[in-house]
Amino acid sequence: MGLSKFFILRVLHEGPMHGYDIARAVERTTGGCCSPTEGTIYPVLREFESGGFVTVAEEVVSGRQRKVYALTEAGRAAFRVALEAWMEATAALQDTGRAFAAADRARAARPSGGDCCG
Repeated sequence: MGLSKFFILRVLHEGPMHGYDIARAVERTTGGCCSPTEGTIYPVLREFESGGFVTVAEEVVSGRQRKVYALTEAGRAAFRVALEAWMEATAALQDTGRAFAAADRARAARPSGGDCCG
C-alpha cells in the first residue's frame, strides 16, 4: 500500500471527515511531508469505498453538501495490515542504513593502497 493510501486510512481513525479535512489531516500528521491534492484524495476514497474500507454519507456543512467518509471495520483491518508491513519495511531500511554506514566507516578506516613506502 502506498504512503498516501496508508495516511488516508490513518487519519480516518480519528473519525469521519470530508475530503478537504482528510487532506489537511494527512499533511498535519506527516509534518507536511505528504500533502495530497484533491486529484489524489478522491480517487483513493472512491477505491476505498468500492473495496468496503470506508462508507460515505452526505452531510450539509456550512450550507454546502459534502461527502463525509468514515472508516469501516474492514478499513481498520486493512490499516493494521498496512501498518505492520510499513513497520517491517522501516526496520529493513534502518538495518540497511546501519550496514551502509558501517561499510563506509570500514572503507574509510582502511589504508589507501596508493601511498607506498619503500
